[in-house]
Amino acid sequence: MTIGGEGEWLRSWIGSSDRDRITVGGRDLPTDIMGRFTLTELAYLLITKREPTDGQRRMLDAVFVSLADHGLTPGALATRLTYTGAPEATQAAVAAGLLGAGSVFLGPAGDTAQFLAAALEEHSVDAHADDATLRSIAGAAVASRRAAGEHIPGLGHPVHKDVDPRTPRLYELAREADELGPHLRLLALVAEVHEEITGRHLPVNGAGAGGAALVDIGIPPASVRGVVLIARTAGLVAHLTEEAEHPIGMPLWLEVERRAHREDIDLQ
Repeated sequence: MTIGGEGEWLRSWIGSSDRDRITVGGRDLPTDIMGRFTLTELAYLLITKREPTDGQRRMLDAVFVSLADHGLTPGALATRLTYTGAPEATQAAVAAGLLGAGSVFLGPAGDTAQFLAAALEEHSVDAHADDATLRSIAGAAVASRRAAGEHIPGLGHPVHKDVDPRTPRLYELAREADELGPHLRLLALVAEVHEEITGRHLPVNGAGAGGAALVDIGIPPASVRGVVLIARTAGLVAHLTEEAEHPIGMPLWLEVERRAHREDIDLQ
């Protein structure tokens, strides 16, 4: 889309429209996109500027599905409670839930993607690096994070202490789709090396595995956190639908008020 006769620099390949036509990704929306592309395929096209292969589409879709919802997380509660106070503002409720994507919930997908990509780039390895090379990189990456007093992105989960159920399935799907790339392989070795060094088992979490999978299929590491928000939006809209039918926001608020009032009385 170009704005102004002299504004040739002010344009976007992503989409444009005029009186008679709408284009998305440089293609005519009604004839070339609608009915031909799924939302997953369109997202990949817009982000990478190329159509996904079958394997890439399958993995992106699997990551979307794996991250759509994880129960009554802080983000889901933020969405429901915002709706309680402003039921006319669906967009605000969804936004409230998305703003909770951080280092504990959902955000590890992007953090892990950038951590793994940086480690591989530092050692200039390609997609065909052998396990010995990747294990050496994993050791260096873990040691560096530990020396800096930082946690290892992609490891550990506040609920799934032994195995995150999503992780083995994502690895299985990646193998089936021939998309088990260096980022997923490195992440598994990071978990192994970390356990060997610390004696503490921290499972690869689903968000971290999802982030690694996304980079393996060509999503830029810096875009991963944004990409996973597409998935979580679906879950938050579902929470809003359920909240309208079976509200828990108001009872939750009243319960907190009741307990806070009781605590005030106990302290006097």
